[in-house]
Amino acid sequence: MAETLSITANQEDRTAVYAQLLPQLEALLAGETDEIACMANVTAALKEAFSFFWVGFYRVMGNELVLGPFQGSLACIRIAHGRGVCGTSWKNNASVLVPDVDAFPGHIACSSLSRSELVVPLKDTAGICRGVLDIDSSEVNYFDERDRIGIEAICALVSRAIYQ
Repeated sequence: MAETLSITANQEDRTAVYAQLLPQLEALLAGETDEIACMANVTAALKEAFSFFWVGFYRVMGNELVLGPFQGSLACIRIAHGRGVCGTSWKNNASVLVPDVDAFPGHIACSSLSRSELVVPLKDTAGICRGVLDIDSSEVNYFDERDRIGIEAICALVSRAIYQ
């Protein structure tokens, strides 16, 4: 695959953008098993396709999440199990969609500009959470079910590439 994306859909039609992005990411990750390389390209592709405020991975390292490849402003480096949106996603091994981060108990404010958040776990073949993909928007109520479904599909693709 070329090192460029071809997204012709309008960013406001996020379902169409995910539909165009997913096969390109599949081609990009085909045969690549290096965790950092895969995560780095996925964050770059998501940032380019959607202009998200912040997008990045956290990897499970012992009893905490440790910052991995990301696109955006500086970020929290370590997050405890069950703490904040990322830690909650890891603890519950489930996606967490937060319309307004100020209303989420225990939200970790790495940036005061982050207003809504979507976090999706990366699962190995046994279904164990090995990391999370964290996406922030500077707008309240930005993310919806289209994003949850699209990002879950992308995380499943990443997980298949690096955890098999």
